[in-house]
Amino acid sequence: MNKETFIFIGASGSGKGTQVALLKEELLKKDPTTPIFYLQTGQYFREFIKDDTLASRIAKDAINNGERAPDFLAMYIWSKVFVENLKGEEHLIIDGSPRSLNEARNLDIALKFFKREHPAVIYINVSRKWSFDHLMARATKEGRIDDNAESINKRIAWFDADVLPAIEKFRRDRDYDFVEVNGEQSIEAVHRDIMANVFGV
Repeated sequence: MNKETFIFIGASGSGKGTQVALLKEELLKKDPTTPIFYLQTGQYFREFIKDDTLASRIAKDAINNGERAPDFLAMYIWSKVFVENLKGEEHLIIDGSPRSLNEARNLDIALKFFKREHPAVIYINVSRKWSFDHLMARATKEGRIDDNAESINKRIAWFDADVLPAIEKFRRDRDYDFVEVNGEQSIEAVHRDIMANVFGV
């Protein structure tokens, strides 16, 4: 099986992580010998702000103040992860990047450098209300005191202002296989749509 590259994009609460897990299962069924590298930018960023460097302290303060970290930090994090971890024979799944048009352009440069041909961009499209309701429910269930209505609305606004232009770039770029699915369905239905569009099954 050829190495595959997948970029999952969607508003917070759209179910990207759940769909990534289901896709990983499918890839392992098709070929258990090909490794899968999963880049969840948020996870690496949370690790980054635990450090005691000037950059990590500034980034942590920004997050605590409800601000979005600048693109260059996200690009630094995934660039470092790529350089240190990619071997060239693995499937690559990216979740949480890009978060802006600028970051999308730089990610495109990186993917071409690593010879990742025709990545699939999977856009899980949900409404603002769907995203808000799911994030509020998750905050209540998991006791996330930092996830309040104000902070969630800020994240949704960031998505509309910053991430949607990146999505439109991929939609128009013939170097990418762009897949848009309705995220306001059952988990199983979203998964079926992704599989049908990506693998034709």
